[in-house]
Amino acid sequence: MKIAFVYDRVNKWGGAERVLLALHDIWPDAPLFTAVYHPGKAAWARVFPAVVPTFLEHAPFSRSHHELYPWATPLAFETFVFDGFDAVISVTSAEAKNIITKPQTLHICYCLTPTRYLWGEHAVYAAGSRWLEALAPTLRRWDRYASQRPDYYIAISHRVAERIKRYYHREVSEVIYPPVEMPASTRQRFNASAQKPSTQGRKDALTHDYFLVVSRLVPYKRVDLIIEVFNKLGWRLVIIGDGTDGRKLQRKARGNIQFITRHLTDKELVGYYQGCRACVFAADEDFGIAAVEAQASGIPVIAYRKSGIAEIVKEGETGVLFDEQSVPSLTSALVRFQEEVYEPRMCQTNAMRFGIGRFQKEMKETVDSLYSDYIRHKII
Repeated sequence: MKIAFVYDRVNKWGGAERVLLALHDIWPDAPLFTAVYHPGKAAWARVFPAVVPTFLEHAPFSRSHHELYPWATPLAFETFVFDGFDAVISVTSAEAKNIITKPQTLHICYCLTPTRYLWGEHAVYAAGSRWLEALAPTLRRWDRYASQRPDYYIAISHRVAERIKRYYHREVSEVIYPPVEMPASTRQRFNASAQKPSTQGRKDALTHDYFLVVSRLVPYKRVDLIIEVFNKLGWRLVIIGDGTDGRKLQRKARGNIQFITRHLTDKELVGYYQGCRACVFAADEDFGIAAVEAQASGIPVIAYRKSGIAEIVKEGETGVLFDEQSVPSLTSALVRFQEEVYEPRMCQTNAMRFGIGRFQKEMKETVDSLYSDYIRHKII
């Protein structure tokens, strides 16, 4: 089976990029198609036999400011031709599903979430943005129309599957959790024993007297809520990450809250994970790779119940879930956490459910099965 991959834009590193590399290991000959390609910021993509961008590659600032072209990006994806492929797998949280395939080519969408700035988090993204507010109705129509193009959907979580049904009126064929690096992986990112914390982070990462946030500092992540709660409690909090809200959040935080915005090595990050009391998440996450990383390090997680992270945490065994994105609800969860004991080994065992090998096996079997069904129905 000749396969191609399609991704929204190749200009950064994160969870979706890990997905693409895991897919590359399954189908190493598959090229990668994308709206724009920034080799300097996406060295990971060099493993693909080819990275093929659209005409937007030549538009001013398109590599770093894709938000300038919300009207052009869907059209750009429509210019790709996939006649020589048996199947195309689009990995997307935005426009990559706009590709057009002919009947002889199967299109499977591995959906990270329906386009966030148009649907669930539209109000957050549109705040102060007149152009987005004005274009939103048209962009939503385009997005919903494009959502009918994939032949099958695979969702990264049941939470995302709910959104696909709500916004796109499509059923999901399968839920396959994305891959997360585990202790047994060849890179050995996580120490096998959370009871012997890595010393590669800051020295004070070994004190276990702080809570930890690992997140991009953007509005929908609700780091502002976490800061408000810790301002009130006075407990120590370390926030690792950067983003458009970084300066605003730093101004909001009191002296018990520390920000780390520089890039950390894997070993340094492990030091912070293994040295904290718990990782805290307040967003309605699609899935939550950082939560799995925390569990793999033997650390419990405190998270919003309606988030994809709730599918990771085993409540009462590997963490605490809170019901509302509010100060009282999160505060109550933190206080409740203080009264309970969590076994590091149980957290680590729980994290093993999300390994790369499991992802690759499930994805290969699902793609083969969907392709067989597609071919059978075409013949009939």
